[in-house]
Amino acid sequence: MPEPVENTSPAAATAGQSYPSRRSRRRADGSDAWTGAMPTISTDDVEATDETPSQGPIQSSSWAAAAAAADANEEQNAPETDSNSTAPGVIPPAPSAPPAAPASSAAPASRAERAAADQASSGSGFITTPSSFVKEQKPRPVGGFRGMLFNMTGGAWNLGPSAKQREEDELARRISRQLHGSFNTAVLSLKGGIGKTSTTVGVGLTLAEFRGDPPCAIDANPDSGDLVERALGEGIYQRATPRTITDLLKNVDNVDSLTGLSRYMHHAGRLHLIAGEQDPEVSDSLTAEEYLRIRQLIASYYSVALTDCGTGVTHNAMKGILQSADNLIIAAGYAVSGAKRARSTLQWLAGHGYEDLARNAIVVITDKDEVSTRVDKDAIEEHLAGICRQLISVPHDRGVADGDLVTLDVLKPETRRAYKEIAAAIVDGYV
Repeated sequence: MPEPVENTSPAAATAGQSYPSRRSRRRADGSDAWTGAMPTISTDDVEATDETPSQGPIQSSSWAAAAAAADANEEQNAPETDSNSTAPGVIPPAPSAPPAAPASSAAPASRAERAAADQASSGSGFITTPSSFVKEQKPRPVGGFRGMLFNMTGGAWNLGPSAKQREEDELARRISRQLHGSFNTAVLSLKGGIGKTSTTVGVGLTLAEFRGDPPCAIDANPDSGDLVERALGEGIYQRATPRTITDLLKNVDNVDSLTGLSRYMHHAGRLHLIAGEQDPEVSDSLTAEEYLRIRQLIASYYSVALTDCGTGVTHNAMKGILQSADNLIIAAGYAVSGAKRARSTLQWLAGHGYEDLARNAIVVITDKDEVSTRVDKDAIEEHLAGICRQLISVPHDRGVADGDLVTLDVLKPETRRAYKEIAAAIVDGYV
């Protein structure tokens, strides 16, 4: 240990007065007058020179300055230090200030400022890159050979997720994105029996599976729609309280909470549904104004809503539905008539003031009836693809074609994948 150098400079004397020892604070009666922590001084209060002895770590009034000083100290204690380095564990005094630089490149005045400048130039990353403290881990593979290898080796061999899994993860990310506001997608067609309601249920259940907030599906079909039966099963729906959209309209002004609204809804897991009117004498009476009142109420509690429309685009409620829709799903089939009607729907929308909805529509072709090989599916897809934002094909699946309960568990993987793509495309249109 080198002998301490005697220093009687004014700065050192001032520093000595600012840091009286514990012994000098004892009272005359021998009691201890120490009352707390040593007072904090800024680095500007004591000018560090070669003649100033080391006083130990100086407390900084700024965390950033303290961090910068720590980085500067770390560099000074690097293995390349010369023979004049101080003993380990002792913070060396700051080097003497370099000769004054020209006015155009003035150096920082204090030691903390010089250390901060050194850190910025060296890119030590003490503050800006804390992620470098932890090694990045590969995502865990699920299923397939990669998943089997990961499980057999206890995670020692991790090849990462496969391309298929990465695609699935990306679809899940797109579906689950946070939304600011409430959005509505209308599902419509000019022809019945081509998968409109089954698409609403399948996509609604998919949204409910991946999103943090539950979606809502509204049956606005004037022809005794069966949306709730397809989501719950006819037996369960018949045993449930038969609340419909007509009941909700009668009391819409009295509903002021989600709890109150739930009395008029049905639940298929996390998918919440409003049933359509089943009485033929009443079902066609839903007007555009009444639908907008329902939509306004739903918007207060749900960020995503799906509206299952009736066949056609000219019934009473349709004007309100299109007015409040953020995007559309046009249901179509591989039959020649289904493809033509889907194109006619888009052309009608474009010609009646809904050109943006037509241009950004999602056309969903469901192979519901498993058409013969005589039908050129590629030609039908090409016929529709150029006049919409996206075209998605749903393969033939008995879980959809039977016209009964739609549940994700019994669907083919290809069908579930198609519903994920539709759900992701819907949310893409919201953000």
